Amino acid sequence: MQDTKGMEPNPVDKLLRMATGFQQSRVLLTAMELDIFGRLDKGPAGSEKVARALGCDPRATDRLLCALTALGLCSKKGETYENTPEASRFLVAGKPDFMAGLFHANHLYHTWGTLTEAVRSGTSVSMGPVNDRGEQWLTSFIAAMHWRASRHAPLIADMVDIPGNGRVLDVGGGSGAYSAAFVRKRGNATAVVFDLPNVVDITRGYLVRMGVEDSVEVVSGDYLKDDLPKGFSAVWLSAIIHSNSVPQNISLFEKCREALVPGGKLIVQDFIMDPGRTSPAFGALFALNMLVNTECGDTFTRSEVESWMERAGLSPEGAAATPFGTTLLTAAKP
Repeated sequence: MQDTKGMEPNPVDKLLRMATGFQQSRVLLTAMELDIFGRLDKGPAGSEKVARALGCDPRATDRLLCALTALGLCSKKGETYENTPEASRFLVAGKPDFMAGLFHANHLYHTWGTLTEAVRSGTSVSMGPVNDRGEQWLTSFIAAMHWRASRHAPLIADMVDIPGNGRVLDVGGGSGAYSAAFVRKRGNATAVVFDLPNVVDITRGYLVRMGVEDSVEVVSGDYLKDDLPKGFSAVWLSAIIHSNSVPQNISLFEKCREALVPGGKLIVQDFIMDPGRTSPAFGALFALNMLVNTECGDTFTRSEVESWMERAGLSPEGAAATPFGTTLLTAAKP
């Protein structure tokens, strides 16, 4: 018998796994859409009972439950199904570790299906401006960003130096998770979340749930069109520049400079690419995510971002890698 230990994977098998990887994704996302895991969290049930509760076809529901069992998200005993501990913890709405961001992943599933057309045209062929995408899309998007940010923000707050008066402007701050982490880290700090008019009402709800509504203010506006509030010792741009074109980012950095007091800092967190743009791999894929979902978004290299900082009249101070695959780039206002 041939010893296969240490052998390279068969290239045909590798390509087939890549080509069919969407199947597992679709099984999980459909189960989320139908609330399969929420139903099974009430107790073990047969496929017919689950189908009746969810208004689905019994045979098709059974096959979906079989697939979920094969993927390790459900278990089957006799003719009844139940959640695995993993599914019960992460995939049931309302639980502390619920992965709400998967609903946004479901939206991405559909836009990624337009990648071929987007590559031909050079821009998204399926998504309009954020303000035109509807309440369901926006709520899912903010929930996804909050789920990630709330887990990353406490450690990022330890890495970030907020100078001077400790007043932070969080541009496009969404739920305010980073603002909350900054004011918790530094007791005398305050923050302002600046975001679109249809986002800030969502922001206020998150701030109340995080218990920081007295330390974090909310201001509505569009950073592409409006000036930013002024008088801040730090401006925080997290996951913002990848949504914009180069001219838009240069203009935004200029507005950030005007928002800062002398000696204040602009701090950018994003997926920063190596010069050849092929690594990190996540960033290379994320550039395509921006292609199918935005008009002109992209991922950028450190030299590109720092050149924009210099054009905006800021002095780049260095870069720091985070444990989450992002990079922090800092620049000071003279």
